[in-house]
Amino acid sequence: MFWNRTKATALVAAALAGVFAAQAQERRPRIDVEHYEIKAEISPRTQSLAATAEVRFVALEDNVGSVVFELNNALNVSSVVDGEGRPVSATRSQQDFTVRASLPAPLAKGAAARLVFKYDGRLSGAEDSPVYGLKFAAIQNDFAFLMYPARWFPVNDYTADRYTAGIAVTVPDGFQALGAGQFTQPSFPGSIAMVRGEPALFGGAKLYFRGEQASMAQAYGEEMGKVLAHLTSLYGLPPTASLSVVETEAGTPNGYSAPGLLFLSPKGIGQQVNARLLANQLARQWWMVLLSPKTRNDLWIANGFARYSEMLYLEQANGPGALESEVRDAYIEALTVDDPPLGQAGRLEDYSPEYWALTAGKGAAVVHMLRYVVGDEVFHKLIKAVPDKFAWKPVSTDDFRLVADAVSGQKLDYFFLQWVNSTGAPEFKLEYTVFRTQKGFRVNGKVSQDLDLFRMPVDLKIETEGNPEEKRVEVSGTSSEFVVETFGKPRSLTIDPAGRVLRYSDPVRVAVAIRRGEQFAELGEFGDSLKEYQRALEVNRNSSLAHYRVAEVFFLQNNYQSAANEFREVLNGDLEPKWTEVWARINLGKIFDITGQRERAVNEYNLAIRTKDNTQGAQEEAAKYLKEPFERKTR
Repeated sequence: MFWNRTKATALVAAALAGVFAAQAQERRPRIDVEHYEIKAEISPRTQSLAATAEVRFVALEDNVGSVVFELNNALNVSSVVDGEGRPVSATRSQQDFTVRASLPAPLAKGAAARLVFKYDGRLSGAEDSPVYGLKFAAIQNDFAFLMYPARWFPVNDYTADRYTAGIAVTVPDGFQALGAGQFTQPSFPGSIAMVRGEPALFGGAKLYFRGEQASMAQAYGEEMGKVLAHLTSLYGLPPTASLSVVETEAGTPNGYSAPGLLFLSPKGIGQQVNARLLANQLARQWWMVLLSPKTRNDLWIANGFARYSEMLYLEQANGPGALESEVRDAYIEALTVDDPPLGQAGRLEDYSPEYWALTAGKGAAVVHMLRYVVGDEVFHKLIKAVPDKFAWKPVSTDDFRLVADAVSGQKLDYFFLQWVNSTGAPEFKLEYTVFRTQKGFRVNGKVSQDLDLFRMPVDLKIETEGNPEEKRVEVSGTSSEFVVETFGKPRSLTIDPAGRVLRYSDPVRVAVAIRRGEQFAELGEFGDSLKEYQRALEVNRNSSLAHYRVAEVFFLQNNYQSAANEFREVLNGDLEPKWTEVWARINLGKIFDITGQRERAVNEYNLAIRTKDNTQGAQEEAAKYLKEPFERKTR
């Protein structure tokens, strides 16, 4: 997930966010919010919110003289009083979206207290969001949504401090509020939708789609039933018996999951059912609502399992090949972030590209590797045991590891030290010698890699004159020797043939460099994107995808001669992935049209049609410009 901003702005924003977050954490006395009582009124006519929030909390340290809550900058606090109704001094910080309230007297550790905030403001969706570049709250004439990340009520220890709540929302006649009510189990209630009209009903789900997306409700309801059935078989019963699904608007994340409530953007809904998005967001009913990361450094548990749930559903729907493809993508994404370690993800800006690459991409990679290490049977016991043991509770990486140890009967601390608490990935080198024995053949070999503390069981595949044989060896340290006995004469050995270990190789380096280049390109930093693509080409000069991405950048910069040269290199390369051929032809045709060479353009469009590749509507695109020349839109 990326948004359009320059690299310099991104880096400054991320750095400032990190500084402010660190300073805020140093300044914020530690408390545990136990319960909210919220009364809110939504006015579509004025696009405004007026609310009173009573916060009950307990001090987690001695001498707590003030408390700090995050609250959307668009909301103005008119008063704060304590449990006795006495006025409390409160100050705002626009930099980090906080309100600091000074208590009448310091609290001792374990002491309970109560504050009541009265506030109001306009939330049209155009205001600065606490999550940079993403909209989580908007009140419109015919609908509204207020999600937890918008901090539309005072929030402590975002995504970590679980609480119960009583939420009452007043809306005009003809509307209804979803997400209100009594929440007696600690979780993250407080995401609200205001809707009108009757929902589409499918099973236990209610879908509130509008306009063009309304026609997609039935297909989404049917797919939700399939996804929920599969996830229930994996994780046990969901925390809520029924779900409501609400369409948001442009500028929001594709999906967001709250207790009993899913928010999907128009782009996320699309014109075809987005099974991947549904699986990810529905999985969060277990891996964020039912249980959640103890701290933001444990975010990989929620985001990693949500991402891996996509893979498991696609595997169930489309077969093992779908899982292999998804795992490769997750591994590439994971390797685009070198630092920080997975267990320090709290240092990253919320919803940033690095945040998702690390917590979701590498998080899913860790889950998949754990499945490989403990085996399928133990893995499926484990992913039911964790939600069962930590239902309505926070869970840390250490908590998760202890359950994994108990279920598997193994000591897995080495695995979590390597993949959660450390950085880096190995690149295996294999050396071996074959000897004939009285019973067949013996292979003496050695696996080398650069990480001194690395330890991981790794599969070997031995191709012989007979049937292939497999053996699992323990790779430990920079050099690990092994001996394999075979009946047939070995022809070749392959380490980690199924690609289960997160590791580097030349093809992986190419893919990682291209992915990083794509990230820079989406930020509009074309110079840095070209440097990454060049790194890919230094490893594999014939990479059609790397040449294609270079050509795209030149095309966007109106450097048509260089773009044409690179599209030609695409056609002379490895043509991986296959779609690079048809789209290189189409783009060459566009360049010839732009430069007034219609006959050459028509030839390229015809060659594109001959490929019969219709990836992303390529055939329709080529046919369109056969009828009329492509014209570059002015900006």
